[in-house]
Amino acid sequence: MASTAIVDIDGTLVDTNYHHVLAWQRAMAAHGYEVPGWQIHRTIGMGGDQLVGHLLGDEVENRQGDDLRAAESERYQELIGEVRPFPGARDLLGRLHDEGLTVVLASSAKEEELEHYLELLDARPVVDAWTSSADVEATKPAPDVVEAALERAGDRDAVLIGDTVWDVEAAARAGIPAIAVLSGGVGADELRDAGAIHIVDDVRALTADLAATLLAA
Repeated sequence: MASTAIVDIDGTLVDTNYHHVLAWQRAMAAHGYEVPGWQIHRTIGMGGDQLVGHLLGDEVENRQGDDLRAAESERYQELIGEVRPFPGARDLLGRLHDEGLTVVLASSAKEEELEHYLELLDARPVVDAWTSSADVEATKPAPDVVEAALERAGDRDAVLIGDTVWDVEAAARAGIPAIAVLSGGVGADELRDAGAIHIVDDVRALTADLAATLLAA
């Protein structure tokens, strides 16, 4: 059984994926790019440093990437007050802590967003460390955020809990297994094909069957 749990935040612990879709869609529209929401959703979990080029091409990334990321950040700040934790998110963190695992929250969110999530989740008493955008050079599916979390933990006997194929791929590149939840809106087949070793509906389901799930890791 793994001794460390690396836990993604967006889409796994807090219900943000569709807020980010809307923020990106508004940011791109303000710069003249009309992108369907479903296409944006399929990139959520990938960092903004990679998302713009993925959706709009390298030429747009080189010319307007920073402006688009700044615009998305502004639009997201207009929505962040509506973000809520998923039911049972704090319970999962508490259970992992009580089971004796080292718990590290793995995020490439900006520091102010991360602080907001830590407050929403009342996470500080039950997690050992966390990461932010300041800790990574490249975002998922690059393994930087997972490697930063493993460094914080001081342990590579770990499992990642996430919600997107980008989480699963980043874990694989860092050499650890991934458990996936469906709460980010990604299908089970895609998560399984990406390499997730176990898939559950949400964090409540994960907590309910935690022992068996962690043994599988």
